[in-house]
Amino acid sequence: MASFSGFLAKAHMEMTAASGAGDTKGFSTLMEYVGKGGLDVGDDLVVLLYHIQYACKRIAALVASPFNSAIGEHSGLATVASGSERDKPKPLDIVANEIILSSLRNSGKVSVMASEEDDAPVWINDDGPFVVVLDPLDGSRNIDASIPTGTIFGIYKRLVELDHLPVDEKASLNSLQSGTKLVASGYVLYSSATILCASFGSGTHAFTLDHSTGDFILTHPSVTIPPRGQIYSVNDARYFDWPEGLRQYIDTVRQGKGQYPKKYSARYICSLVADFHRTLLYGGIAMNPRDHLRLVYEANPLSFLAEQAGGKGSDGKSRILSIQPVKLHQRLPLFLGSSEDIDELESYGDIQQKVNPGYEV
Repeated sequence: MASFSGFLAKAHMEMTAASGAGDTKGFSTLMEYVGKGGLDVGDDLVVLLYHIQYACKRIAALVASPFNSAIGEHSGLATVASGSERDKPKPLDIVANEIILSSLRNSGKVSVMASEEDDAPVWINDDGPFVVVLDPLDGSRNIDASIPTGTIFGIYKRLVELDHLPVDEKASLNSLQSGTKLVASGYVLYSSATILCASFGSGTHAFTLDHSTGDFILTHPSVTIPPRGQIYSVNDARYFDWPEGLRQYIDTVRQGKGQYPKKYSARYICSLVADFHRTLLYGGIAMNPRDHLRLVYEANPLSFLAEQAGGKGSDGKSRILSIQPVKLHQRLPLFLGSSEDIDELESYGDIQQKVNPGYEV
């Protein structure tokens, strides 16, 4: 009988051959894929991506550690949000934020980091060509129950025309660029597998972490979201707080009376990265209809990925990437998914939840 290691080697060879497509044939790791023999995204961006994926591998290990629950007890980390626009962070949020900040500093390629865990953007390097916006650990409240979590990031070019401004001002303005100016975006899903899904403006591609080598391996080249799905993802315990249009849409599709004549199913994890990842692969809609998710470092990066995969990102009225951010922690409703499903949902008009009594769970 063939050894297990032999089986893995054979599977790796078959996967590498299957993943080759177009100019990227034969390049199976993330770093090979974005390098000169693959997409050739440029040396600076390759260096930055190396440091981002390194940071996310450290976070993946931290999330899976049997000792992560003890971090808050022994670290003395402060977990109080200093501003009303930010959620109260958990100790792992703060540690993940520090891991990524350290990696971005070490890259030498980042001028500004804007994070959910910081009140204001952090100026890192006057000469860094890129700006990184991120949610370092989305869904961290789920960790104790071993529910999937994730990291979300977006990458912009530094606006060199702002270099003459005071540091705080240019840091803020660089972080508030429209989503249409994204150079790249991605998420890392920490689940049964660790998956890095990214776009560099030419499709959406997913890479799975091979723990035996430490490499992210291309497993889902050129992901295409189905134009129509059969799954909606939303916390429908809030049904009676929804506007009439959203209730009508959900009532219609789950009865199979919508434009697609099959009954929809509900799948809801309450982890944005996990719900979006499933939607990206299977189609349908992942949504939060109230002003809850952040435009800069959640909605924009994920909408960029959705569009690059043939889907859409909307606030219920407008294309997400066309919305000009006015503050770092700006919140809005978010609807991500299949293009036909988003179009049908928007046709109901009144789908943004304005009633927000304040939920504890």
